[in-house]
Amino acid sequence: MNGNLRVGNLFGIPFYINVSWFLVLAIVTWEYGNQLGFVFPQLGGLAWGFGFIAALLLFASVLAHELGHSFVAIRQGIPVNSITLFLFGGLASLEEESKTPAEAFWVAIAGPLVSVILFGVFTAINLFTGISGPLAAIVSLLAYINLILAAFNLLPGLPLDGGNVLKAIVWKITGKPYSGIAFASRTGQALGWIGISLGFLNLLGVSNIGSIWTLLIGWFLLQNATRYSQAATVQKQLSGLTAADAVNPNSPIVSANISLREFANNYVIGNPANWRKYLVIDAEGQLIGEIAVEAMKTVPTNDWWNIQVRELMQPIEQLETVTSDEPLLDVVQLLERKQLPSLVVLREGGALVGLLEKAAIIQLLQKRTQTQTEAEVVS
Repeated sequence: MNGNLRVGNLFGIPFYINVSWFLVLAIVTWEYGNQLGFVFPQLGGLAWGFGFIAALLLFASVLAHELGHSFVAIRQGIPVNSITLFLFGGLASLEEESKTPAEAFWVAIAGPLVSVILFGVFTAINLFTGISGPLAAIVSLLAYINLILAAFNLLPGLPLDGGNVLKAIVWKITGKPYSGIAFASRTGQALGWIGISLGFLNLLGVSNIGSIWTLLIGWFLLQNATRYSQAATVQKQLSGLTAADAVNPNSPIVSANISLREFANNYVIGNPANWRKYLVIDAEGQLIGEIAVEAMKTVPTNDWWNIQVRELMQPIEQLETVTSDEPLLDVVQLLERKQLPSLVVLREGGALVGLLEKAAIIQLLQKRTQTQTEAEVVS
């Protein structure tokens, strides 16, 4: 994770801090320390110490917010890869999406609910414990920040929690997850442009609303919402397709019963794909191993007619398999999650269909996009 420092585990979840977090920590410590020093001059240099504690507690609130998302995801059986604190807050990285709109809704709303609960807890502490002075000021700040954190995150646009709530609602209405992503990403882009505009107007002295932070947050929202929009387009194009639709028609498959000479003549020599390994199947089409072209060098060419492929066949190593009816969108997620260049596609009974490569999915996506564009031009 570039720019991120791992600082340990929280409830079994890897916890990272981005280097940008230290900048915000310093700014909050300085700004709030100055405020405390002005209100409570008797603190002297301790004001910045209290400011530092306040800054840490603010980020602890952000962390609790992200843990809210994480715990609900874990209850749904979704692994949480990490939690990262960075310049604009926090991010819980989930290994996969929720399976239903309702589950997606609860994962999204969990974070803001935690922030609202913390707002209530800190407000109650201030009202009923009788604390005063700098401690009361810090508790008031925590209550205020958690309320703002919940309200801001509930704005209805991706990548904010409110955008994920909106995504789940549209998904429920349309029955299509990519429709929810597309709709919520557009509102996210609109929020981004609003933030950028307010920031620029403030810098130009035209408006008192906004600041440089408004501009930066708007830019952050716009960039991420645009990525979600692109992802929605990909999901729409691949929707309804299965793993079988992306299998390479010229997959490197060879029968175990042919001789090495037949293998060389019919598959290796003159093959423009230049495969280095071939999947080996038995008479029933079942995948039983693989053979490396290099392995043929261990056998004298005069003996190639007398030795079958099965005699040089090796067990398959590090090849994931999926069934031919697996949704292509799920296959894409598997390839990305495990950083795989390819995987093997099998029929339900175990018969080999072929090899599916990431490049083939990209080509299929480009072809479908081109076809759709041409259809729109004609219409």
